[in-house]
Amino acid sequence: MTPTSVRDIRNLSLLGQSGSGKTTLLEKLLVTAGTIGAPGSVEKGDTVSDYDPQEKTLGHSLNSALAHLEWAEHWVNILDTPGLPDFLGRALATLPAVETAVVVINATAGVETVTRKVMEAATGQCRMIVVNRIDAPGVDFAALMERITSSFGKECLPINLPTAGGAGVIDCFFKPDYDAVPAFSSVREAHDRIVDQVVEVDEELMALYLEQGESLQPEQLHDPFEQSLREGHLIPVCFTSARSGAGITELLDILGRLLPDPTEGNPPAFLKGEGPAAVSVNCTTDADQHVIAHVFQVSNDPFRGKLGLFRIHQGTVTPNTQLFIGDARKPFKVGHLLRVQGKTQTEIPVGIPGDLCAVARIDDIHRDAVLHDSHDEDHFHLVPPAYPQPVFGLALLPEKHGDEQKLSEALHRLLDEDPCLSVEHNAQAKETVIRGLGEIHLKVVLEQLKTRGNISLSTKPPAIPYRETIAATGEARYRHKKQSGGAGQFGEVALRVEALERGAGIQLADEVKGGTIPTHFMPAVEKGVRQALAEGVMAGFPLQDIRVVAVDGKHHAVDSNEISFVTAARHAVQEAVQAARPVVLEPLITLTVRIADEHFGGISAELAGRRGHVTGTDSPQPGVTEITSQIPMAEMEGFESRLKSISGGDGTCSIAFSHYEAAPAEVQQRLAREHVGKRGGEQ
Repeated sequence: MTPTSVRDIRNLSLLGQSGSGKTTLLEKLLVTAGTIGAPGSVEKGDTVSDYDPQEKTLGHSLNSALAHLEWAEHWVNILDTPGLPDFLGRALATLPAVETAVVVINATAGVETVTRKVMEAATGQCRMIVVNRIDAPGVDFAALMERITSSFGKECLPINLPTAGGAGVIDCFFKPDYDAVPAFSSVREAHDRIVDQVVEVDEELMALYLEQGESLQPEQLHDPFEQSLREGHLIPVCFTSARSGAGITELLDILGRLLPDPTEGNPPAFLKGEGPAAVSVNCTTDADQHVIAHVFQVSNDPFRGKLGLFRIHQGTVTPNTQLFIGDARKPFKVGHLLRVQGKTQTEIPVGIPGDLCAVARIDDIHRDAVLHDSHDEDHFHLVPPAYPQPVFGLALLPEKHGDEQKLSEALHRLLDEDPCLSVEHNAQAKETVIRGLGEIHLKVVLEQLKTRGNISLSTKPPAIPYRETIAATGEARYRHKKQSGGAGQFGEVALRVEALERGAGIQLADEVKGGTIPTHFMPAVEKGVRQALAEGVMAGFPLQDIRVVAVDGKHHAVDSNEISFVTAARHAVQEAVQAARPVVLEPLITLTVRIADEHFGGISAELAGRRGHVTGTDSPQPGVTEITSQIPMAEMEGFESRLKSISGGDGTCSIAFSHYEAAPAEVQQRLAREHVGKRGGEQ
């Protein structure tokens, strides 16, 4: 069981909000294609893609899982992704591995928060929408379709239509039955609109269409259909019920006949080199060229070892292929090339361009690694998706003395699996902090640390990552002089600090003239500057959005040394910042809350009490309100519990880092007093 031609392969990710039925949809696709005998269920925990014990316990996908099927001589690789907002990063990590993002929408819930995020993240790729659960009672299909087009554009056009009650679907593209009566719109209208949209990208075909009228055949539309998908000019909408099977066969036909193969989709963005010097490089789907593949997912099983899933973009991989990982000088040998079906791994003889394969027990393999068989592809890397920034935090405290090293190793393995998990070692607070996308995310990580690493932990809220900056320009000159017999210490540094726009980071400049600070001492000056910026001045938090310019200094032929200029630069920065109106910045997050309309007042009051500022509201479906606000991170503790209390357990929320802004005066004063108190206690 392996594809023999790149033209036969279809790669897609099932994306969308939890509850849209992605896992159940995959089960029905596998059963209909004859890949498995009977569908599993999320409730029983026996589905192909949700095989992890945590997934079975929670009843939600926590990791992306790979499955495959064959249909009408096409090989379809399908990635079932998590739909909880907390695991959005794990879902987005699959996008570089596929040509098509298939976004699944719950017909009763409509366009939800994660739906919007994955549709936006997949911009630039071929996209398709599947409306699932069409047999649910009371679905207003016309209103739902209007909501989809208002959210994602007029490019969203139905390629089939549900019949009344969602018992089946009516084809509007291949062989439209114009006499059939759909639940909304008409077959002729849907057919004409999608054909009109497709022919717009091909002037010759448009002229032919005007001559032939409705007699254009699907085969004539294949190439412009693919072009429309690549350019985002068309987002086909299909209707299904994974529970009843309505529309499943039709969906399989669409996957094989209309979705792009690896030669037709938008190729991934590979770069060679780093930073401004990086140049774009193209991969072909030529099986005879050098191997270029990328690892889009890594999992660490304590019993089965590390498994790396990768997409072959170019060349051919066999069990004897020697592959380099990134810029490594020593290759590894592909001892066993694997085909993955959920948790099942099968050895295969060859992997061709466009295919998704796996290797196991390669310790050095890591997520986003580029695999290649020639040093010509050294320094290649793939531009990753734009991941949401993890902001929910927990400080970890090992309960058993000596577990610090075990914790570090376990966290390193989890970081390799999850692009939206971060680990910070806060030297000031002397704590290890994990950050994720939400409360559930961090609970899952804690459970993995316990079960995989056998580590018992206690937790506490982490220190808020405040920052400092300046609001004006300041200058200072500091002389460090120390004489204690023999060679002494002497260094003098004059510098200027300037405020930068928010988010600009740190900039260092050298305007020293005449050799007043010898060139070989400038690294010491920079070291002292960076030490001072990391330590903070006003409240002990790192400085950002600041430019530090060394303008003058003095040295001594005998007594000057590196430590003298480190010390002088550090003190000069501190004094210059004090003269430049230092400001404490607090992190703000964008909070999106989805609640029933009757709880709007309660949530609004809760947000106001936490210094939140509502920036927008939306009504994704009747009776439901989505509130977007900005709120200080410091005010988020306990919010999810309060949301459940106010909404009766029905409210949901997602967060994303927004920006830093000046904290209120009373907060700045409190933090400054606490910093002075700490310094006094340390002396």
